[in-house]
Amino acid sequence: MMKCAFIGLGVMGYPMAGHLQNKGFTTTVYNRTSKKAEQWVDEFGGRMAETPREAVLEADVVLVCVGNDDDVRSVFYGDDGLLASISENTIVIDHTTASAELARELADEVHQRIAVFLDAPVSGGEQGAINGVLTAMIGGDKEAFEDAQAVLECYCKTREYMGPAGHGQLAKMVNQICIAGVVQGLAEGLQLARKVGLDADTLIRAISQGAAGSWQMQNRYKTMWEGHYEHGFAVDWMRKDLKIALAEADRNGLSMPLTALVDQFYAEVQQMGGSRWDTSSLLARLEK
Repeated sequence: MMKCAFIGLGVMGYPMAGHLQNKGFTTTVYNRTSKKAEQWVDEFGGRMAETPREAVLEADVVLVCVGNDDDVRSVFYGDDGLLASISENTIVIDHTTASAELARELADEVHQRIAVFLDAPVSGGEQGAINGVLTAMIGGDKEAFEDAQAVLECYCKTREYMGPAGHGQLAKMVNQICIAGVVQGLAEGLQLARKVGLDADTLIRAISQGAAGSWQMQNRYKTMWEGHYEHGFAVDWMRKDLKIALAEADRNGLSMPLTALVDQFYAEVQQMGGSRWDTSSLLARLEK
């Protein structure tokens, strides 16, 4: 069994690392808040480290799942960063949703240390991480992608190789762009349905199996209708992801008016106090 190190025990990383340990991969964890790492060890076993550098010593596979580009750099670089101690032939997998530029930078840095890098952002949210059914969009070294399958399948139901370094992050940008448009459409549709007196359950039974159907419709219409948003993928996280996507579009000379508009709608949700609400809270903005 390969030895693993997992850096970052947030709402996604905590259960992901737990799946590794439960499936027999000896796992060492690091978290900026050590209390969370202690809690993880109490629940799953394994061990905790005081720094990323310590965590990755002797690890065959290093996995990272933190907040943004700056957070990724903070655990990769410096005297206590993981780059200071990774061994040759280590597979480094970054599950953070970050920029494609950073992925290409880190691929070069890891390669200089005779190791390999995969950018592998995931989709499926906290519940997908808990259930071990995430989707990973993966860029980087193709051979490393194949070698890492036993690890990735512990918490990813779907694993797609997208191309060279950065392509995993590019695919995740497309994912978030598509979600933003779908959620706004669903919010507007439900607003009209309420206004004209349609029954939500009957409506969704009628339309969800046709061209209008979506994961968001099936899984979020009821909580949206009831005004419950204290769950799921937070607005703050979506705005971070859309900022990355819009910046990438700008670098490529592309206009994405719908994405830019929905991003501003999410800014309004933040102003309403909904920073931690689920992304389906676009309906709350319409009904305020």
